[in-house]
Amino acid sequence: MSAFRLAVLASGTGTNLQAILDLLHGRDGVEVVAVGSNKRDAQALERASSAGVETGVFCGADYADRAQRDAAMADWLGERNVDLIVLAGYMELLSPEFVRRFRNRIVNVHPALLPSFPGLDAVGQALAHGARVTGVTVHLVDEGVDSGPILLQRAIKVPYTRDRAELEEEIHRVEHELLPEAIRLIAAGAVHIDPKNPRVVHVDVETRE
Repeated sequence: MSAFRLAVLASGTGTNLQAILDLLHGRDGVEVVAVGSNKRDAQALERASSAGVETGVFCGADYADRAQRDAAMADWLGERNVDLIVLAGYMELLSPEFVRRFRNRIVNVHPALLPSFPGLDAVGQALAHGARVTGVTVHLVDEGVDSGPILLQRAIKVPYTRDRAELEEEIHRVEHELLPEAIRLIAAGAVHIDPKNPRVVHVDVETRE
């Protein structure tokens, strides 16, 4: 049985990437085969190299526009025959052409219970709205902003102190659990889009357990 080939795109420290490497890489047929970034100094690249994973850098300044940059990145990923692309703190919008090329093969983790608080600074949005509960969502990526079909969600209570640092710490902890879980389910073939409603994703309960 061939390995399930995983690529991760990250822009920053790569803590979600590290969770994937620690919990999934080399286990149950899952292999992280490529890590790409739009930042040459992203710590995520160092984490990948330490794990022996190939890396690539695709800085916007090196290309005429986002479409050209994304086309180069898509070709790089395609050459590595990736089965799934994971956005783990990748702070760029992907071009529609990129999304179409890898339709239903890109997942993202977002620090809110979508469809609430999409886009930038979801934690700040939740605090500003006085939300008592927020959470983490793993979803498929479409051409919109955090608008793709939802795979998994987990709620998190906002602390009574409304302390941002405390809330962010808990969100990161949940992200590090929920994102690898979603990837594992996809790799196991337990995730299916409803043929009657493409907004709805079904997860095989037995496989999740």
